[in-house]
Amino acid sequence: MFLTKQHLVMARTLGVAIVALSLGACATYKDEFAGINSRLDQLDTKVQGAAQSAESANQSAQQANQRLDQIESRVQKLETAPRRVPRG
Repeated sequence: MFLTKQHLVMARTLGVAIVALSLGACATYKDEFAGINSRLDQLDTKVQGAAQSAESANQSAQQANQRLDQIESRVQKLETAPRRVPRG
């Protein structure tokens, strides 16, 4: 079966259309990946901020616990000290 010139033109046109659609799909995927990467970057920034806030809160809590420990030892000394008789 011999291909006529019309068949060759049609085959070439279909080939070009397929290539164009394939490249168009790649561009769409590139856009989707770019959007996903942008969202991941935003989430990463938020997670890093949350981690820094958590670390700061942890340090504050440790300092507060140290102060409470100091106060507790003072309170225990006062509770175990002998009672003073009021004057009067």
